[in-house]
Amino acid sequence: PGRHLQTTFPETYDEMVLVRDIHFASMCEHHLLPFTGVAHVAYLPNGKVTGLSKLARVVEEVSRRPQVQERMTQTIADLVEKELGSKGVAVVVEAEHSCMSIRGIRKAGSMTVTSALRGQFKNNQASRSEVMSLINQ
Repeated sequence: PGRHLQTTFPETYDEMVLVRDIHFASMCEHHLLPFTGVAHVAYLPNGKVTGLSKLARVVEEVSRRPQVQERMTQTIADLVEKELGSKGVAVVVEAEHSCMSIRGIRKAGSMTVTSALRGQFKNNQASRSEVMSLINQ
């Protein structure tokens, strides 16, 4: 999945880049049932940017394998941080899990939200507040 982020462009822009509502479908590795939702991916450029579609491609490719949502969220954040060398990365994933809606507790519509913060988004309260505010608009 990291190959999608290897196409970058030199850029002095150093404010947040956020792509919201990237739809995905994945599979829970515990129950082998689907979970679907949206991912929001933000980064703070550090001298280079990538094409906006590349962030969606990373989400699409990472979501293709059986996994837990928590690991999926971390994997996306780690890839963006590693490949772009950005000053900060924030990934928030919101998903509905079939294992909760069609078996067991049977709570359709329940959403699970996970986040992974790196760099300035993790260490700076103002940056974290800004990205969360924009994601929740």
